[in-house]
Amino acid sequence: MFDKILIANRGEIALRIQRACRELGVKTVVVHSEADREAKYVKLADESVCIGPAPSAQSYLNVPAIISAAEVTDAQAIHPGYGFLSENADFAERVEKSGFVFIGPRPETIRLMGDKVSAKDAMKAAGVPCVPGSEGALPDDPKEIIRVAKSIGYPVIIKAAGGGGGRGMRVVHTEAALINAVNMTRQEAQAAFGNPMVYMEKFLENPRHVEIQVLADSFRNAVYLGDRDCSMQRRHQKVIEEAPAPGIARRLIDRIGVRCADACKKIGYRGAGTFEFLFENGEFYFIEMNTRIQVEHPVTELITGIDLVQEQIRVAAGEKLRFKQRDIKLTGHALECRINAEDPYKFTPSPGKITGYHPPGGPGVRVDSHVYQGYTVPPYYDSMIGKVITYGDTRDQAIRRMSIALSEMIVSGIKTNIPLHQELMQDARFVDGGTSIHYLEQKLADQVLAKAK
Repeated sequence: MFDKILIANRGEIALRIQRACRELGVKTVVVHSEADREAKYVKLADESVCIGPAPSAQSYLNVPAIISAAEVTDAQAIHPGYGFLSENADFAERVEKSGFVFIGPRPETIRLMGDKVSAKDAMKAAGVPCVPGSEGALPDDPKEIIRVAKSIGYPVIIKAAGGGGGRGMRVVHTEAALINAVNMTRQEAQAAFGNPMVYMEKFLENPRHVEIQVLADSFRNAVYLGDRDCSMQRRHQKVIEEAPAPGIARRLIDRIGVRCADACKKIGYRGAGTFEFLFENGEFYFIEMNTRIQVEHPVTELITGIDLVQEQIRVAAGEKLRFKQRDIKLTGHALECRINAEDPYKFTPSPGKITGYHPPGGPGVRVDSHVYQGYTVPPYYDSMIGKVITYGDTRDQAIRRMSIALSEMIVSGIKTNIPLHQELMQDARFVDGGTSIHYLEQKLADQVLAKAK
């Protein structure tokens, strides 16, 4: 096991990793921007290093500063968390070449799965079902692009090969709009990801977003840890996650889970990862793999009893997985609500000082958050300030516990999306389970229309 780990992230995930390290008896180094100097995890760290001004490009994305911080503090490994540099293959390579362990997959694996075209090819070769689409990147010839779309059937979706986070996507319903949509997506992809390659897939009308959590070691051992439903989304950004996905037969989950674990072995995957699928009419369609810990990992931890962050660290330290597939038991149900510093219906960011803070408690309630009364939410980063996670023997109990937890939670001085979550816990369609990825956006659009009338 490592003696000291540098945490190259901020916010709730920095605190989450720190807690995992402390439980393992590992010292932590926290890097931070000038804006995060007063963060809770900075105060709790064994050592902290300021790596630059508030803007991410000058701090959390500043690779030389992070490597230097690891060198001066004698850290042995670097945990990237999620976001920022967590899926940056060049960063992972730089970490390894500088003599540190990157707590995540190998750089070549990140590259393979980070490019959506090569990822789909790898999954097809591993027997994982994919959405019908183009064979690789779209060509330059407009006639050939039109032919591909016709063979797939409208509507289609154009996606950036190097995309992620809901960016670099465009749905096309008619041939007349196709070429312009491809050109616009290419321009966006170049600007956002430095890679103009795009590909085409069949646009599924009302799918659910279901994902499979995996863990793999360096000895080609791999397991899947059940599934999650992340269909409650707005602009491709998840709002609520739960595990397991309601209403999907266990045999279907087990069948796709085995394929995901086998795919990990075939590509030599190491660490924690998530296979993301669209699920429609009883079929799974692979869309991408996230080669890092997910924001929603706590719901899987609660139904499996496995600390995913600690397992990431153990695997990175060269240990074998401590369990086999037959040892994985799923019990109960868990929900996670992402609490953002934003207007609950306009979704405009609401940075500022938290003048009052009271997190909820009680049986089956977990709060992952770095904020406290008097903390100032900076305007420079993602608006998420924490996550409320509830666990119950049944989904109904988990929902009831979430409703109670949200009613107890106080965050004053700024706006948050807690009212939206409270409304969703009472939403009949959500309570029934199995809504599509379009449900929340349609619900919000209907509310806007109703108010306009």
